[in-house]
Amino acid sequence: MTEIDTSVPHSARIWNYWLGGKDNYPVDEEAGDAYTAVFPGIVTIARSSRAFLGRSIRYLVEEAGVRQFLDVGTGLPTVDNTHEVAQRSAPESKIVYVDNDPLVLAHARALLTSTAEGVTAYEDLTLYEPEKILHAASRTLDLTRPTALILSGILGHVTDYDLARDLVRRLMAGLPSGSYLCVNDGSRGTDPDYEQAQDAYNETGAVPYFLRPVDMIEAFFEGLELVEPGVVPVPLWRPDGDSAPAPIGQHGGVGRKP
Repeated sequence: MTEIDTSVPHSARIWNYWLGGKDNYPVDEEAGDAYTAVFPGIVTIARSSRAFLGRSIRYLVEEAGVRQFLDVGTGLPTVDNTHEVAQRSAPESKIVYVDNDPLVLAHARALLTSTAEGVTAYEDLTLYEPEKILHAASRTLDLTRPTALILSGILGHVTDYDLARDLVRRLMAGLPSGSYLCVNDGSRGTDPDYEQAQDAYNETGAVPYFLRPVDMIEAFFEGLELVEPGVVPVPLWRPDGDSAPAPIGQHGGVGRKP
């Protein structure tokens, strides 16, 4: 197994730190604090992204009737992981998590709790192996039945945009009609301070994460039927309650495969 490098900050661990988690190291806290000193709004982005994930999964379970989830680029367990949200609404839901981070793997047991009626599994693979992902997922999921593909904050790590689109296409190609794609990623065009902070972070030698214009995020849904309200800043996607959330530089959406 790959060793965990605690000398270099890691985006999944920094994200975990911003979400209030404990699965990080001093180097990650230092990088996270340095980032928030430049752009305090990153904590809002991290937590809004997690809240979007919860709302979109509840929609998929309660309104779309989905009972199978393929969560690629899972990240570290925090609160309201995919299986917890899905199984809260439908205990029989089945979830496959995919990541290849040794720290995520070390904590995968926290992702593998499940209701008695449902199933969770963890596969140690990268986003760059879509066919292997589908093959591995088929051991747990029935891929002849509608399945939701979750790509939360992962596509920005794919430097080549055409490759990112191709990976999404190949994963969705292995899922049947009635399946869904759920994406949320950092975006350009809403918050210049976020863009400046992220561009500076990418120059530090840490694993980069690229913010993309909204039309590029929308293009991940090519050939799919977007669920209302489309691709929007994540707080504006079917918000809970009566509050009027403000746009942020993180866009998300859900699309159905016809």
